Amino acid sequence: MKPGVLGLLLALGMTATAAQAQTAPQTPAPAETPIVIGRSYALPSAVMGATREINVWLPPGYAGSGKTYPVLYVLDGGQDQDFHHISGLAQLGTVVGTTRDVIVVGIASVDRRNELALPTQDPELIARYPTQGHSDRFRRFLAEEVQPFVETRFRTSGETALMGESLAGLFVVETFLKEPQMFDAYVAVSPSLWWDGGELARQSGARLRDQSNDPRTLILTLGDEGPEMQAPMDVLTANLRDHALPGLSWSFTPRPTETHATIYHGAALDAFRKLYAVPTP
Repeated sequence: MKPGVLGLLLALGMTATAAQAQTAPQTPAPAETPIVIGRSYALPSAVMGATREINVWLPPGYAGSGKTYPVLYVLDGGQDQDFHHISGLAQLGTVVGTTRDVIVVGIASVDRRNELALPTQDPELIARYPTQGHSDRFRRFLAEEVQPFVETRFRTSGETALMGESLAGLFVVETFLKEPQMFDAYVAVSPSLWWDGGELARQSGARLRDQSNDPRTLILTLGDEGPEMQAPMDVLTANLRDHALPGLSWSFTPRPTETHATIYHGAALDAFRKLYAVPTP
């Protein structure tokens, strides 16, 4: 074949290929929509002197049901804290029908030792955490601003629970001992009862003597976290046994295969199953 003919054929082939490429259907880009887990509210707080982040997850059928729902308040409940994995447990229970529908409210922390720890007399802790010790103020924030906001904006049944881990677990225990009427149920996962040398645990006997017999639930759990964590938990559980209250249902579950870093998700799932069990027919 002559070189000129070959060149002509190649040119024609390239032209045809280019024409086909121009006329071939283009694959459309995948549609993109955001995944909405819940809603975040910037709640102005006179108590805290700042706007605070409150995150809310509603059961899937909330909008059209007309029903009222229990509320689980989650400490360290920011979007970059524990809100997503705890609301995920609520979602799972709803989807598979293993737990009742519940509204999850996450209260974000900003300065955890300021907000979640009670005052200490330990000079080393004071020097290390100079802003520590204002848990009473944070409790007022929950009682006077967060709970009213939730109760007026959403269809709540009046059944409430407070959940937290580590320093937030310490806050849960302190609230249970000092203001037991604030919530119906308390879930403290690996509470930092070591704070202030275990003083809160030592005070628990006297606090329990002053409590009423109103029905409420306390769920405690601890991993393999050493004597500093275990010793004050032993003091607390001993006082709970010694000062039995007819209206109080409490439990302590050791989790020796878990650490402080791994315990929360499984412990929270167990708490969901206990607090929000689906009634048997």
